This record gives sequence, C-alpha cells and structure tokens, in this order.
Amino acid sequence: MITFDKVSKKFGEITALESASFKVDKGEFVFLTGPSGAGKTTIIRLITGEYLPTSGTIEAASTKISQIPKRRLYLWRRKIGVIFQDYKLFDDRTVFENISVPLGFYKLNLGEIEEKVEKVLKLVGLQERKNLFPAQLAGGELQRTCLARAIVAAPEILLADEPTGNLDPKTAKEMVKLF
Repeated sequence: MITFDKVSKKFGEITALESASFKVDKGEFVFLTGPSGAGKTTIIRLITGEYLPTSGTIEAASTKISQIPKRRLYLWRRKIGVIFQDYKLFDDRTVFENISVPLGFYKLNLGEIEEKVEKVLKLVGLQERKNLFPAQLAGGELQRTCLARAIVAAPEILLADEPTGNLDPKTAKEMVKLF
C-alpha cells in the first residue's frame, strides 16, 4: 500500500530524512516513533505530495507520488485522510461543517452529505456536539472531530500526525481505540 525505497529529503543543507526504506501493507496499523525532528511529519508530507523526495521513490495506493503532476495532486489527496497534530479546523464552522469539508469535493447531494457526517459523528461520539464551534470543545473532542473529518470520505490511506500529543493519558487511550 505504501512503499518508501531509499527516500531522502533535504531542506537546503538540513537532512530531514535519509535513505528511509519501509513498506506498509493494506490494513496495517503502523506507529512512527522518534524524537522531535526525526522526520515523522516529513514522511506524512511526502505521502500527501506536499513535499517531493530529494532522492528515492515513494509509491502509495499503486501510485508513484513523485510522478503526479502538480495540477493533479488534489485528486491524489482525496485518497488520503489526515489528522493533524494542530487540528486545522475552521474556527467559524461547526463540528458538523468541519467534518463535511472533504465531502465538498464530491458530487453529493445534501442528504448524502448529512448521512455520511451523521454516521461518523456517531462513530466518534460527537452527535450531541455537532452544532458547536471548535472554541467550545475540549481537546479530546477537537481530536475526534479531526478523526471524523479524516474518515468521512472513506479514504484509502489514513495518516495521523501525533494524534494523541495534545491529550491527557485517559483521552489519548480513548482516541487510540477509535482507530
């Protein structure tokens, strides 16, 4: 499903990732661990096509990422759900509206959007919070909103950048159970 073959990424003179090789099979659940600056976020950005490798090849979902033309990257990114460590929610939109954002890229009617969002709201236990704004939510609720947004369009790949980093141990454990 995801293969890195001798992938390196440099930013000027700084090496963020050096000759990384690994394979993640479909359905596999993998944790990337390491100290700050070890390249974990860089790997996520390489998979999404936000960064291109300095050397090596990346293949995911039968696609060589470096060969995707820039003008078509948006199509690639539709196959990926991402949970960001800093949430990246729209402050002026409700939980429901934030979760529905990825569905705006598909030709779905309002009823289909509502059905899909309600399904993931139930899954993450936020049905009663759907009309609230991010500022009204606790950290665990923000993270569950991000998870719901990441999975609502049924992506082929789900990436999470430190999904429990801002959570207390009890809430972090609950979050991991949702995966």
